[in-house]
Amino acid sequence: MTYSPETPACLHVQRWLDDMVIGHNFCPFARFVRDQQRIRFVDISSSDMARVLETLHDEFLHLDTISHTSTTLMVLSDGWQQFDDYLMLVDVAQQSLRHWGYEGEYQLASFHPDYLFAGEAEQAASHFTNRAPHPVIHIIREAEMELALAHHPDPESIPQTNIDTTEALGEAALRAQLKACQTPR
Repeated sequence: MTYSPETPACLHVQRWLDDMVIGHNFCPFARFVRDQQRIRFVDISSSDMARVLETLHDEFLHLDTISHTSTTLMVLSDGWQQFDDYLMLVDVAQQSLRHWGYEGEYQLASFHPDYLFAGEAEQAASHFTNRAPHPVIHIIREAEMELALAHHPDPESIPQTNIDTTEALGEAALRAQLKACQTPR
């Protein structure tokens, strides 16, 4: 595990965050924490599930003690390219969150280069709301999310707004933009 926002994989994810997530407003809450430098980027170059889970636990402990960090993006730079393997990891991570007593305090979101929503056509543009240049496990403070949702005029509309945005942009344009996140600026 490397806490360094300057690794190539973390830089790719930062560009994706800026250009796609914030740029297309997929997460209306991301800009504030990004502008305030409250996002922690952690590069995990291990395909070992135990190592990833150890890092997840370490990040929960970090968030427990460092209030300035709003959220952590765990960038899985080595391994986890197979979407099914990644989903298994996310499932075990969710179970671990509960086992460690963090349910209700933190929640996990998942992003992957080949992310597919169940029940959606494989070529649906909407998958790009959860596609990132590298597999990512996103740790979110539930209290901050609840506060952000309370101040959003219509939080229930966010998913449909994202679908509408991705459909308007189109799968090909989003694929090209995601690929561009892996090149230097």
